[in-house]
Amino acid sequence: MTDASSHGPHSSGDRSSFGFRDVDAREKVKMVRGVFDSVASNYDVMNDLMSVGVHRIWKDIAAAKLNPRPGETILDVAGGTGDMARRYSKMARAAQERRGGEDAKVIVLDYNAEMILAGVQKGGEPEMQWSVGDAMNLPLPDASVDAYSISFGIRNVAHIDKALAEARRVLKPGGRFLCLEFSRPTTPIRKVYDAWSFHAIPRIGGWVAKDRDSYQYLVESIRRFPDQNMFKGMIEDAGFRRVSVTNLLGGIAAIHHGWAI
Repeated sequence: MTDASSHGPHSSGDRSSFGFRDVDAREKVKMVRGVFDSVASNYDVMNDLMSVGVHRIWKDIAAAKLNPRPGETILDVAGGTGDMARRYSKMARAAQERRGGEDAKVIVLDYNAEMILAGVQKGGEPEMQWSVGDAMNLPLPDASVDAYSISFGIRNVAHIDKALAEARRVLKPGGRFLCLEFSRPTTPIRKVYDAWSFHAIPRIGGWVAKDRDSYQYLVESIRRFPDQNMFKGMIEDAGFRRVSVTNLLGGIAAIHHGWAI
């Protein structure tokens, strides 16, 4: 079984990983867009397949850790169909009802217009705004958001370091960074998970979504993603402090949290 540690860093120079292949970084952008164009209509099904449905609990835990507050501007990058943004909006509104304050603003930003369209069609919350944009070149001014989140998306960017630098740039002093991502299992569950992800998920993706190749890329992209400690170091290199790691289900996924201080 091949894992990310045997493939080196996620991106290098103008090269970036696309599954187990290294491709031109600009080509990866186009290829990833093609994947999500293909899976947009089945995105929720995809997440259920990738996590056996547990992603819903993970997202609840991550949203609680971000702790949305009234009056904040929250940026949800690679926000897809708006799962996290809906959570943030409802939590900020509940806090507002308890203690008052201004309405929160939750910006859902995704590079893929098909994903945004799928999210708009699902419906949103009053606090939500939808935008198409690039995680490596955010269309926002410096120090303009109170919290930044990215869930199951950062492994798909061509250069993780550039996305992290942009997150640091747009956060206000004292702002919060949160990343929820598939990670490296740290327990014996790894063998079971590897067997499930490599053998079952692409097949089920072929049956359910008629798109085995996209699901094959997605499971390979998880293996190429840096492990918990390596990614923690990348976040610190981007200028974040007090970076913490919370493993979920034995490290199948992890929450990385930091502060722009």
